[in-house]
Amino acid sequence: MKRSRIAVLIPCYNEAKTIEKVVKDYKKALPQADIFVYDNNSTDGTDELARKAGAIVRYEYKQGKGNVIRAMFRQIDADCYIMVDGDDTYPALNAKQMCEFVLNGRADMVIGDRLSSTYFTENKRPFHNFGNRIVRFLINKLFNNDIKDIMTGYRAFSYDFVKGFPVLSKGFEIETEMTIHAVDKNYKILEIPVAYRDRPDGSFSKLNTYSDGLKVLKTIATLFKEYKPAMFFNLFSILFLICCLILGVPVFIEYFNTGLVPKFPSLIVSGVCLTLSILLWITGIILQVIVKKNRQMYELYLNLLRELDEKIN
Repeated sequence: MKRSRIAVLIPCYNEAKTIEKVVKDYKKALPQADIFVYDNNSTDGTDELARKAGAIVRYEYKQGKGNVIRAMFRQIDADCYIMVDGDDTYPALNAKQMCEFVLNGRADMVIGDRLSSTYFTENKRPFHNFGNRIVRFLINKLFNNDIKDIMTGYRAFSYDFVKGFPVLSKGFEIETEMTIHAVDKNYKILEIPVAYRDRPDGSFSKLNTYSDGLKVLKTIATLFKEYKPAMFFNLFSILFLICCLILGVPVFIEYFNTGLVPKFPSLIVSGVCLTLSILLWITGIILQVIVKKNRQMYELYLNLLRELDEKIN
């Protein structure tokens, strides 16, 4: 398969209102790029409009943005990838700079940061604004980082990142997953402010504030457990240890003072809590060793990927 120098990836579901403009804008901003529009079961003619505007149109029939991104990353080879939504909310003028950061080796992932720019004034959905702040706070605290915009759909990627990213999410939680993956695997990340604009009249968001918001929070919890198991299980271990002390200490004080144990139920529950606390602590240690070994194997995999890529090219 021919390898593109730059590939613009546009996942789409019913974006007939805006897709022509988006394709033309990115063809103008990056005339050397191949523009790929992946249609995700649109019923409004998005695919024909994209093709008419000059895009290479492909299809992904499993519904969900994560499924579309998985297909894109598997099927397209490029030195630099630009991912952008088809709703005309992100300006094409930043694309060239984002590509340069990737192509000159300064970044494996460039994040188009809406939240430091116009997002909170342009976006008319207050719960989306609140959700973005919550997700940003949680990920930066849990993963010890300072990324400004976790859920932006405007990003640039290197070949190594795209071919080494195991896409597990099916829907809009994909941005959260790729951000955590980049942080955990020590990829080079850069952020640049981009001017966000709200959707034009007649164009509607496919993101459900509540159901998709819960999926994102669930994804954060799951990835926290999988990427930082020692911290995750230690938190619960400490909670059970506290319960053990609250229930057990008064029983032991009374025993040492009187020689009697009048509260056997408290003593039994305290012992159970202590046992659970120890088991959770040991579980965290074992899983953290496995995670470290997986990180080592991932680095070896990247080395093999680079060697294979050099032989092919």
